Order: sequence, then C-alpha cells, then structure tokens
Amino acid sequence: MGKTFGERVAGCAPRPVERYAWAGCAVAATGFALVSDPATHQVWGWSAGAGYALAALLAWGSGPLWAARAVAVAGSVVLPLVGLVAAGLGQSEVAVVERSGHLLAATGSPYVTAPAAVGDFNPYLPGMALFGVLPGDPRWWTGGAFLGALVAAGVRRVGPLLACPLVALPLAVGGVDLPVAGLMCLGLAQAGRGRPGLAGLALGAAAALKWTGWLALPVALALIAVRQGGRPALRCAGTCLGSGAAVVLPSALIDPGGFFRNVVAFPFGLTATTSPAGSPLPGHLLAAHVPGGTVIALALLAVGALLIGVSLAVRPPETLRAAAGRLALGVGLATVLMPATRFGYLVYPMVLAALAHGAGHRDTEVTGRPAERNRA
Repeated sequence: MGKTFGERVAGCAPRPVERYAWAGCAVAATGFALVSDPATHQVWGWSAGAGYALAALLAWGSGPLWAARAVAVAGSVVLPLVGLVAAGLGQSEVAVVERSGHLLAATGSPYVTAPAAVGDFNPYLPGMALFGVLPGDPRWWTGGAFLGALVAAGVRRVGPLLACPLVALPLAVGGVDLPVAGLMCLGLAQAGRGRPGLAGLALGAAAALKWTGWLALPVALALIAVRQGGRPALRCAGTCLGSGAAVVLPSALIDPGGFFRNVVAFPFGLTATTSPAGSPLPGHLLAAHVPGGTVIALALLAVGALLIGVSLAVRPPETLRAAAGRLALGVGLATVLMPATRFGYLVYPMVLAALAHGAGHRDTEVTGRPAERNRA
C-alpha cells in the first residue's frame, strides 16, 4: 500500500531542516571564531564552520543525509579535538582535571589545600579527578564517557547531537560537563526501564563528578516511585547515595579544608577569588547590574527549585519522556538564574531534551502486577 501525502512529506522533512540547520551552524561557528579571543575557540570555530558549510552543501544535494552528518561531526569534533590535543591546547578545566588527577594519585586528595589564584581551584567533586588519572588527555575520556552513556541510554541520532555546537565545542576544548549530562541521561533511562539499582549507580557516578549531577536524583526517584513503588525508589536512592559517597567522602575526610574551599566556597562566591563564570544570562545580569541582584537571583532560583519539587510531588512523571523533559526544564531554569553561570551549562537541558525526544514511542513501560513491579 502506498504512502499517504502526509507520510511522504514527513519523510522528506529532515533534508530542508538539516540544510538550513547546518548553514546556520556554519554562520554561528565562523562568527564565534571572529569574535573569540582564546586560541582554542578560534581553532574550533574555523574548523567547525568549514565542516558545517560542507555539511549544508551535502544536505542541499541528493546524497545521503548520513554523509552530511558525518562531515559535520568530523569538522566540529574530530578535527579540532585531534588538533588541539596534539598542540597541547585546551580550556582551563583540562589543566584542572589533569592536576587534580596527579594530586589524587600522590596525596589521596585532588585539591590544593590553600588555593589562591583562580587556576588553583578545583570546583569539581573528586570523581572528576579520575579522568586526570587515566593516561592521555582527559578530553578523550570525558568524551568517551559521554558518548558511551548516550548510547547506553538509548538516545537516538547521536551523530547530529554530537555535531550540535553546544556539544561539539566542549567536546573539542574542554568537556567536563558532558560526562555528567550523559550519566544523568543514563540514570533516567535505567529508571524508565525499571532498573532502580542500575539507575542509582549511574546517578551516583554523575553525582560524584559535579554538584549538577545531584539534580537528576529527585526526578528519577519520582519516576520510579510512580511506576514501581516506594521500595524500588528507596533502593535507587540508597545505591546513588552509597556509590557517590564512596567516591566523595575519602577525599573530603583526607583534606576537609581543601574540599570545602574548592567545591563549596569557591562555586558559591564565598572566597576572595571569584569564579570566572559569568555569561550574560539573567541570573548573572541581575547580580552584576541590579542592587541586591545576587539575592534576587538566588531567590528566583529557590522559587524555581520549589516549583519543580512541588510538580514532582503533585504530578510525578510517569514516562521517561516526561521525566527527561521535567529535568531539562529544571536544569535550564537553574542555568539561566544562577548568579555565576556559563552558556556551556545549556548543554544539560539540550542533551536531556534529546533524551526526551528520543524516548517517544520506545518509552519502556513497566508492566505486571504490583508485586512483580516491586521485584523489578
């Protein structure tokens, strides 16, 4: 039986969308190279701009779309990453992760006890230092962990996601937020598949890397509780807290002062040295230009968190798509309202939105009688 007109139109839709998307990315990346000062950003912008432009040309023709996507990934991720690693260039977080790995191996703590300059601080939780212990540039490992988590979570169309500028740029120049975002997706996906123990392990791993990883736990617990019951949700929470604590507590106990100064005081602006994070998003603009703006931004942040929490209690997500969308909304609000924030943090809601979109009709439902669900 032949396809209907609507089905034929839907089947043709990706090509015009992608040709304009790649063209827009080419303009954005080239403009980014022209206005950015860091050499890493310039290298990425010129390479990505050329890759996106060629991808747009390929999408404009009649060739397969996978070829255009492959060219976009090569130009925006593979070539700049290989070139920057070979040249020893990277954003400051790469050096922070490398140093923290060396400190962890030598002293058992990844932190400088009395940091003074910005470069001395390590705002990440101890799990991030493991990427600095492994051989080679940390970007290979953070990018590999991100890609592996996305594949395990079942995110569809990983190639276009990798080529998206918000993902491709950190993959090439830094990338410490990417494994956190990937593990958050994996934790939610395992919760949606009715595997509370595996969900807890993935979320515990994310929570041991950065504070942002903890944001996924209440959403995953709400999803598990509404679909399987309270006991599986408690199992997930216990596994997450136990695995996260197993990574974080040893370093915190070895050097409690250094741990507090680096991962609590510095990110929250409680040190004489302030965080350089300051993209012109609403929270930062309030803090920088409005009297009492920091308090206002933090109050709005608290209100947003409260509303998300109330929504989880009143109307908990019943599907993976709903859970990923709820978490994307919450992390997006936190990103734009934090007084010290960066555009790069928008990678979290974007990757979570990709998980929500990819869940769709494949969103696994836990079936069976209540007793069977509790044993899942």
